[in-house]
Amino acid sequence: MAEKPVLLISACLLGQKVRYDGKGQILPAARLAALNAHYTLQAVCPECAGGLPVPRPPAEIVGGDGAAVWERVAQVFGNDGTEMSAAFLAGAEAALQLAKAADACGALLKSGSPSCGNTRIHDGRFTGGMVPGRGVTAEWLHRNGIAVWDDSQADGPCAIDKTISPAGSAAS
Repeated sequence: MAEKPVLLISACLLGQKVRYDGKGQILPAARLAALNAHYTLQAVCPECAGGLPVPRPPAEIVGGDGAAVWERVAQVFGNDGTEMSAAFLAGAEAALQLAKAADACGALLKSGSPSCGNTRIHDGRFTGGMVPGRGVTAEWLHRNGIAVWDDSQADGPCAIDKTISPAGSAAS
């Protein structure tokens, strides 16, 4: 039997208690079973990999999205005013290195997150509003040729296409 491709996945989507509030947000059982049947899942929490504790203040990108953080024109702040950009950048780099080391075919990340959101993120005002854009890690993986989806995208790796590539992904 051929080895299954590796899929990087947000640790919180596997139920690991790494979110800012100390909770996980596990995927529905059927979706998780389908992923496990077709992929070797490699968990990552970029925020923890960047050195942030659990729990931690909720964070949002102020002044743009993940691309703007990489371009140093936006920053990540906690709702307590703590500037967290360096930890988010370091965590994104750690996620990229993990993806490369595992030869991951893509990444399934947590929607809405300032690290992992792939299509939309919180608006930086801590009011629950959302704006289009990628989080810091989703942007970094995308820029480095890793196909990225988030858990809100039905056409992502959960569609069980083992031939995923950045050119064929919804994230391109």
